[in-house]
Amino acid sequence: MADLSITVRQAGEVAVLLPAGFINAHTVREFEVALEGIVDRGCYSILINCQDLNYISSAGLGAIMGLIETVREHAGDILLSNLQDNVFAIFDTLGFTQLYRVFTTEDEALAAVAPERKD
Repeated sequence: MADLSITVRQAGEVAVLLPAGFINAHTVREFEVALEGIVDRGCYSILINCQDLNYISSAGLGAIMGLIETVREHAGDILLSNLQDNVFAIFDTLGFTQLYRVFTTEDEALAAVAPERKD
């Protein structure tokens, strides 16, 4: 069975979450815990860099949806970058590309958040 590993690092005030592998019913709890940990630290600007994410199930999308209201209530956002074609197709089919800002690269996403951080 495929695994999931998650790395989290800070880029200024943005928490960058890098999931690698597969987010599915067996691994979604690990993904939720990582996202919740970021929010529990009081960080509300989150970039999910999907460069090494091979698959995300509806459970994984639900984990993101479960936090977006809290994040946005604190003037933050959840951004997505580096989506592989198959992962982009999942996000796009389910309308996530209309709800979240999607960037080609991590640098583009961080640059888009920079003006918000300078306030």
